[in-house]
Amino acid sequence: MRHTLLLCIALVTAQALCAQNFNKEKTDSLFTILKQKDKYMGSIALSQNGKIVYTNAVGFSNVETISKADTQTRYRIGSVSKLFTATLVMKAVEEKKISLLQTLDKYFPQIKNSTKITIQQLLSHRSGIHNFTDDEEYFTYYTQPNTKAQMLAVIEKGGSDFEPDTKASYSNSNYVILGYILETVYKKELQVLLQEKITKPLHLNDTFVGGKINPNANEAFSYDFKDTWIKEDETDMSVPAGAGALVSTPTDLVRFIEALFNGKIINKQSLDIMKTIKDGYGCGMFELPITGKTNYGHDGVIDRFNSIVTYLPDDKMAIAIVSNGGVYKNENILSGVVSSYYNKSFVLPTFENMLVDMKILEQYIGEYSSAQLPIKITVGIDNNQLTAQASGQKVLHLEARSETVFGYEKAGIELEFNVHKKQMVLKQGGQAFSLSKQ
Repeated sequence: MRHTLLLCIALVTAQALCAQNFNKEKTDSLFTILKQKDKYMGSIALSQNGKIVYTNAVGFSNVETISKADTQTRYRIGSVSKLFTATLVMKAVEEKKISLLQTLDKYFPQIKNSTKITIQQLLSHRSGIHNFTDDEEYFTYYTQPNTKAQMLAVIEKGGSDFEPDTKASYSNSNYVILGYILETVYKKELQVLLQEKITKPLHLNDTFVGGKINPNANEAFSYDFKDTWIKEDETDMSVPAGAGALVSTPTDLVRFIEALFNGKIINKQSLDIMKTIKDGYGCGMFELPITGKTNYGHDGVIDRFNSIVTYLPDDKMAIAIVSNGGVYKNENILSGVVSSYYNKSFVLPTFENMLVDMKILEQYIGEYSSAQLPIKITVGIDNNQLTAQASGQKVLHLEARSETVFGYEKAGIELEFNVHKKQMVLKQGGQAFSLSKQ
């Protein structure tokens, strides 16, 4: 399912395309460091004009059997599945199986406001239907098989958070429903539709609706890192369904999104509908925060899998990355790879944590704020280690990189202190914010 970042991540790109100057060696160095420091497991693919420019994979698909990941390893992609589901819906519209203005009551009248909610509102997260993954109850059943009737009952019970089309709010419920509607109108399972309409014509042999993870088919497990890699529980794919049940590879993902934007799946009118952004959302896609470049894509999280795919129309460039564990963010990987692609410099991580005298650390304690940010950050000390806590967020234990610079690799955060000015500079994803001590 989609993950909301602590702060907006931005990737720095250049205006001119410089693929011929792509710094492959430095990008390789980034993945070598991640591998050596055991900070990340996953795979990436980058293409331009339909040609794969770079791929890489590090870590293990199965830590227990020491099975190394490769560029053909298959990962759960979470909410990136929505991009596929939305494409299938637009294909159904073109084939006159459904209409974007059709209301939900034709299929599931038991859902609140079904007479007001249209297919297009489901696609663009404007239905008001409550997001079932936000509820604590979700964690009592997400690893168990659930029938359509059971999932519909969960969604029906959740009710509505707002009147349809009055605003937008991300809800996995919308895409579970859309998947069911597709199966209803075609009288075929989602996997069959995916194969017939997308994966078979495009020869995407590693993209499918997932089931129980099969390591013998080069499918990766996901892991949390707590001094060592701990295998995560598996979501049963009957739960996310059209909202997040797909398995794929970065190479398949870039080929898919390229085909989507090149008219090989749906027509230009349908794509334009998908690309139309209102209140932050299009239909199955949105603009990812890549500074200076128009781009469209989706990200996703399921268990400990993290994924992202994006397409930059001006440069005809596609990027996809999927990880199955790590304390280093996908967005940081993307930032480094994109910088290399445009022949821009970027700083390789060191993952070093030096010791800083307590008297120095104590100078940084306090609350920091900025007109640039809607949050305040409280800096403290826990067990001789500097901590930072943003409003409403968990406490982060920071690693010292120098006596004035501290970082939290898992979110790509760096804090730099200036005691004399009573200031702290927050850096994340290429952006910098100056905060003053209260």
